Amino acid sequence: MTRNIYIQNGVLAIISRIKEKINVMKSLHVQSMGVLIVVGVVPLIVFSIIFLNVFQARSISKQITELQMRGNVIANRIVSSGYFTSEDKGEVDEELARVSDSYGGRIFIVDSKLRVVRDTYGLEEGGIVVLPEVVKCFRGKTTKIVNQHSKYAEIYLSIVSADRESVYGVVVMNFSYQSVLSFYSSIRAVMFSVLLLLSVVIVVAAWLLSGRLVHPLRRIVSSIGHIEAGDFSEKLEVADNLEVKNISESINSLLAAVQNLEDSRQEFVSNVSHELKTPITSVKVLAESLTTQEDVPVELYKEFMVDINQELDRMNKIVNDLLSLVKLDKSAVQMSIEEVSINEFIEGILKGITPIASKRNIEIIYESVRPVTAQIDSVKLGMAFSNIIENAVKYNFDNGWVKVSLNADYKFFYLRVSDSGVGIPEDLQDHIFERFYRVDKARSRETGGNGLGLAITRNAVLLHRGSIKVHSVENQGTTFAVRIPLNYQA
Repeated sequence: MTRNIYIQNGVLAIISRIKEKINVMKSLHVQSMGVLIVVGVVPLIVFSIIFLNVFQARSISKQITELQMRGNVIANRIVSSGYFTSEDKGEVDEELARVSDSYGGRIFIVDSKLRVVRDTYGLEEGGIVVLPEVVKCFRGKTTKIVNQHSKYAEIYLSIVSADRESVYGVVVMNFSYQSVLSFYSSIRAVMFSVLLLLSVVIVVAAWLLSGRLVHPLRRIVSSIGHIEAGDFSEKLEVADNLEVKNISESINSLLAAVQNLEDSRQEFVSNVSHELKTPITSVKVLAESLTTQEDVPVELYKEFMVDINQELDRMNKIVNDLLSLVKLDKSAVQMSIEEVSINEFIEGILKGITPIASKRNIEIIYESVRPVTAQIDSVKLGMAFSNIIENAVKYNFDNGWVKVSLNADYKFFYLRVSDSGVGIPEDLQDHIFERFYRVDKARSRETGGNGLGLAITRNAVLLHRGSIKVHSVENQGTTFAVRIPLNYQA
């Protein structure tokens, strides 16, 4: 049993080490180093091999070409000196000896009877040579034959008469590549030594350079480790290169967005707590007043109950608006899109708001330029349009007016809501779409506002891929301009 446990632990240890090796190979440091080595060393090796092969081939080709030229010179001298018939062969023999000694090879002179007239080695003179290449030369099929082998070459050159009609003999040259191969071996040894040295330099340079490339990323990881504690105000200051600088700036932007989100969350919780605390406190005070007093008059009891009911309605409205806002905030919110006549849609909203306006003698003017049909979520967009028009009534002067106009082009429809109301100060217009933001808190409480209506409106418009803008002059009125696509784009 104990032995099996030891074996199992050993296997687990081996697997753990293998995983560690695999994880090391996944490191950007190792991968970038590998790429640099491949890019630096592999082309160097390939170039060296190609260079050495080309050098060897050209050196051998050059030697063969030189031998052919010397062989042609020998053949021409044999013809001009009457070598096969004359007794004076000294000049040609000297040339044969020079060429043979210079290139370390052997030269035969074969006459028309296939007899070896001259052998620079002196071994085959007087003998008969029956070689296929020699026979081909005598038959006139070719005047030059070159046979290349791994370590030597054979050259057969016809000795042709001046009129090119007769073949007097054949020059047979047999030469080794030993000098070329020796020189090639020396160069190869030197090149491999240099290649090894350069490879070591490249590996070291790749290690240092890849480490330098990874270093700023490690600094970013280290900084992110500090941010994990929850301090989103910390900024990354890593600008070693343009790419890392862009990553740092993107992370800083993300951190700023997260910090804003956290601030918004805290502010939202604080605002909700504040908004709900006030009516709860009022209800508590009213309820305690009723319970601590004896023989409370019915009139006072009814008055307190009415006040309690109003505070409960206020809390209910806040909760409903919060639920609406949360639903519109969801990134995966479900849109119930349908084809709707926007003209009739706006008329339906105005019918519900007109009684409120009539109580204060506010005139609602509706202007529709043309029939408009669009794909919308009537519930969500209905909340948005109702909030805008209802605000135009609530924050208006008695005996004022509200003008609602509808227009469209081939791509969008446009809703403009203008009023003759109190207006919004210019320095506050950028904040009116924030949650719980109220321009005039005292007036908002009188009208039942809680600062969520325009936040709901903006979210609903954005869900329809639309836009909303405001223009207002204090004490002269406000205009909201909404643009919504006729065809909904998911």
